[in-house]
Amino acid sequence: MNQVAAEWNPKQSALKSLLQDEDRFAEAIALCLRMHALLHCAGVSGSQTQTCMDAVWDGLSQDAFAAMPGAGGHSIAWNIWHITRIEDITANILIAEIKQVLTAEWLDRLNVTVRDTANAMDVHQISRFSRSICMEELRSYRNAVGQRTREMLRTLAPEDLHRVMRSGSMNRVQAEGGVIDHPESIWLLDFWRKKTVAGILLMPLTRHQVVHLNECLKIKLKVATAK
Repeated sequence: MNQVAAEWNPKQSALKSLLQDEDRFAEAIALCLRMHALLHCAGVSGSQTQTCMDAVWDGLSQDAFAAMPGAGGHSIAWNIWHITRIEDITANILIAEIKQVLTAEWLDRLNVTVRDTANAMDVHQISRFSRSICMEELRSYRNAVGQRTREMLRTLAPEDLHRVMRSGSMNRVQAEGGVIDHPESIWLLDFWRKKTVAGILLMPLTRHQVVHLNECLKIKLKVATAK
């Protein structure tokens, strides 16, 4: 993971440059797919090497999954839910303009009722959420979202990169519970509304996720060293 983190910023810069050049569109999508593969379990992309996501799941106990060490107030459970919901919303509702992966059936499997990105949760809510959500089903949900995103990326055309988020899709995010009417949540609509498809590929579909996976690994290490 340290090697991945060290190499991430140059890759992010390269992706940004490629996305600005329609003549290099195929290279941009290929790089985006390679970066995205590192953010999900190896099985999602068919990778033969361990990914950042694999490193988080490897040997992860239920206690570590729900733990909230330090002053950050986050857990591994919260981080994974947060980045996965944001990927589901932005890739499917905003870019592909199709149904998101999350359904009532998934919520039952996950043992949660929350549908949003969990931005507005306080530490007590995060703690309850982290103890309630099913770890294995969260892993399955994340895999399903990752697979869908990869399908979406392969359908993009060069002209899609300049498309801004349509108002109907933005309305769907709130209507379907992706954000809630709270200052720490609702601001996401303004953030995404200003983005093009290329901008969403850069943030949150790549950069945002690696930041939170790195936080997961730090939490995992804190829990391990505290024993």
